[in-house]
Amino acid sequence: MPKSSLNKDEVKAMLLLVADRIIAAEPMLSEADRNLGDGDHGLGMERGMNAVKEKLAPGVESVEKAFSATGMAMMSSMGGASGAIFGTLWRNGGKALAGRESFDAQGLADLIKAGLEGVMARGGAKPGDKTMIDALHPAMLKAQEVAGQPLNEALTAVAAAAEAGREASKAMIATMGRAKTLGEQSIGHPDAGACSVVVIFDAMRDYVCA
Repeated sequence: MPKSSLNKDEVKAMLLLVADRIIAAEPMLSEADRNLGDGDHGLGMERGMNAVKEKLAPGVESVEKAFSATGMAMMSSMGGASGAIFGTLWRNGGKALAGRESFDAQGLADLIKAGLEGVMARGGAKPGDKTMIDALHPAMLKAQEVAGQPLNEALTAVAAAAEAGREASKAMIATMGRAKTLGEQSIGHPDAGACSVVVIFDAMRDYVCA
């Protein structure tokens, strides 16, 4: 049955599904990165999510620790910009859930908002720069809008918003990272980080809607 909120063990199971989905998506993520960058994003995300699976395997102390441990595992295993950015997303998002005994739609909104703020502060990107922010920012706005709904309904809406953001990024000219050297040649391709954001929210949605 669809879930309106998750306990800490269910959060762990959801994050393990996210890890498996990212690992399975490595070829797609690598291809997306080859179109705009050096092609290592998919392999880095795969390495990070394998570290997440190892970190979460013994169990989690709390909802907060499930997310923050995910972030720390990615930071310590991936290296490079993606490790710092995606690690910050989960670590800062987790900190926003301190003291929560369950993860619901309001928790989702708080997680994404804190994660987005951390990512923007660390990486310096803003909406329109053709980065993961272009999927994460519309997801944040939608999460705030649906924070009063059951978690399964909220994540369905958030996943759709992230996908729309990724699609919109195709029309943008990259202004950050390696892709900025391509100029107008970057038009027509989505950002690889935005693709990862979509995989993440799709997996979270599928877990709570199963």
